[in-house]
Amino acid sequence: MRYAAIDIGSNAIRLLIADIIENGAVVSFKKNTLIRVPLRLGDDAFIDKKISKRKAEDLIKAMEAFKALMDVYKVSEYMACATSAMREASNGEELVRQIKKVGLNLEIIDGVREASIIYNSHIEQQLERKKSYLYIDVGGGSTELSIFNNGDLIGSRSFNIGTIRILDNQDSDETWLDMKEWVKNHTKNYKGIIGIGTGGNINKLYRLADEKATKPLSFNKLKSVYDYLNSFSLKERINVLGLNNDRADVIIPACDIFLNVMKWGGVKTIVVPRVGLVDGIIQTLIDQKLSKR
Repeated sequence: MRYAAIDIGSNAIRLLIADIIENGAVVSFKKNTLIRVPLRLGDDAFIDKKISKRKAEDLIKAMEAFKALMDVYKVSEYMACATSAMREASNGEELVRQIKKVGLNLEIIDGVREASIIYNSHIEQQLERKKSYLYIDVGGGSTELSIFNNGDLIGSRSFNIGTIRILDNQDSDETWLDMKEWVKNHTKNYKGIIGIGTGGNINKLYRLADEKATKPLSFNKLKSVYDYLNSFSLKERINVLGLNNDRADVIIPACDIFLNVMKWGGVKTIVVPRVGLVDGIIQTLIDQKLSKR
């Protein structure tokens, strides 16, 4: 049995096809195929407030390809979600209707729903319940933050600060200040807060830091990686460091967001479980299936 997850983000769109493994009452999944296409819908959505005809056509073609792959892989359940760029695009709902003609039902989700789906990938199973955590997910158009203490969700908020938005100069000082105040207010009563970082950029930053798979990344080590990356030009980050074109530019503002949030929250280390929205979608589908039994 196979499930599929589609994530239409501001920087890239992704398709994850996963094999569902049943072991008695326990149901888990193993990643089979992951495809990532760097469409950068956010460049249109955040500046022009509309997805251009060219990118809309590319999106439809990609959805047709995803649907064909899902058919070939005999996918039995799927969920498709669109985030910040499609939320802000004036023609977002029209694109949803066009994608439905391809045979895919797409849901445009808000930031809180996005954060809850990612958290549904059961990050909490990797954490110690008695500690406090600041969950940070950085995307192309938004940053989702959540505070956990003793295993309970204390607060969650989505902010319109993301890597593509920053590169396009569409982030505002007011939103940065709002995020800073929210983090300070929600972390001031907790000591020894540990960060949880998700998203493609923190995964890459973690690999660049060359830490062991189970070891948290310290604020100082992350700052060192940031300074190292900043010492190279964009062209050098691609040709010398070997970063993909669509990663080499966004990784700098992503790191900036992580460092600022960690500083405001007094977070000295960050755990990188290497999960994202597509992982959370697959787990959501599994949970929905189990609830019907």
